Amino acid sequence: MSTPTRPPASAAVAADRLHAALGRIAGGRMAATVAALAGDAFAGRRVGSAGGAAARTWLAQHLADNGAAVTLEPFTVPHVPEVYTTPTVHWSNGGGAEHRLMFGRQVAVHLASADEALIRRGALAVAGAGDPVGRWLAVPDGMTLSDAYAYAYGHAHGALGLLLGRGVDADGWQYTMLAGPNPGPLPILTLDTATHTAVLDAASAGTGWFAGNTPIRRLEVPAANVHGRWRRAAGDLDVLLTAHYDGVGDHPGLRQPAAADNGSGVAVVLEVGRVLAEVLPDTAGLAVALLDGEEAGALGSAHHAAQLRAAGATPLVINVDGAGNLHQAATVEAGGPADALLAALDQAGRHTGLPLTAGPIASDNRRYAAAGLAAIGIGAGMAGYHSPADTADRVETATLTAVARLVVAAGLLLAADPATVSS
Repeated sequence: MSTPTRPPASAAVAADRLHAALGRIAGGRMAATVAALAGDAFAGRRVGSAGGAAARTWLAQHLADNGAAVTLEPFTVPHVPEVYTTPTVHWSNGGGAEHRLMFGRQVAVHLASADEALIRRGALAVAGAGDPVGRWLAVPDGMTLSDAYAYAYGHAHGALGLLLGRGVDADGWQYTMLAGPNPGPLPILTLDTATHTAVLDAASAGTGWFAGNTPIRRLEVPAANVHGRWRRAAGDLDVLLTAHYDGVGDHPGLRQPAAADNGSGVAVVLEVGRVLAEVLPDTAGLAVALLDGEEAGALGSAHHAAQLRAAGATPLVINVDGAGNLHQAATVEAGGPADALLAALDQAGRHTGLPLTAGPIASDNRRYAAAGLAAIGIGAGMAGYHSPADTADRVETATLTAVARLVVAAGLLLAADPATVSS
């Protein structure tokens, strides 16, 4: 009878160290972090807002309490859109009934809209047909915004504004964006599909009226990344864990907690940093960057990546954006010279039982990769994307734990020879 083959002693020790490290991960602590970040005190964490600044202070203290040396790196973000008061929008198809539209669900302000605080009221018309002067123009499906402008503004001056159709998510919300087109010359409102169809029908019939305003301004705001470092690399390995802490921010009268996007990623990175600081060898460098301005165009990571490149630093970057609702597999995007990092992450997935699939992670990882750094983005789902439905109760503790286990395992595998740890 043959004797079962035993792994080498070094592999057994490494495997024991890995399992012990994974046992240090606390899902409840990460869930509490998500709940705190999604709370009223931080008001959606939009870049440049009081809520964002409060979150930054809270996170810096959290890192310091866990033994990291903390620094703040300020920068400026231009042209951040802000809806500064709730739009007032109502309309009638001419049959006598007046409909008041609910902000965030039935109506929202388009990013390309001009700022118009005063309510404009006028008859309805269809963009591309009839006289636009003094009318709100319902833009037919399939007509581009530039074509609607050409008709409403270039062909005949004096249209009151444009009305575009826009779908809603499964929770009935129009999601909020901060990065997008520059403002144009006219007020623009987006209507949910059902409302847009009804308005377009009334405009086509030559009946009805519409009234609304578009109180949206653009601000130049201060921002800052939060950096925490436990130690600098004395050997070849320097791990940088990143996640953006900013959200799209609250609207007037409309809470947008930003729990999954990206309170969940921040919670994972904080927990992983805490664990790896205890278990990585002293020769390995370990740092965290909690990034501002991602929702405004990944500007915090662009700022940091440029700093790293100028300094000649080459950390291995692991970015987590969305760790709230894992279904079948976590999505991974690799960029830059990331072959070794990707191999370690793949092996970590096998160790921890988390399937991985290649897919787009359009987040801060791309800024680091563009700077020539080995960078991987990890996403594991989010519910209520950029809307009031992104609440802490919808972030799964099991998903937080699974992603944290994956990243801790990858860090330890990078610190050792991955071949010495048996899969």
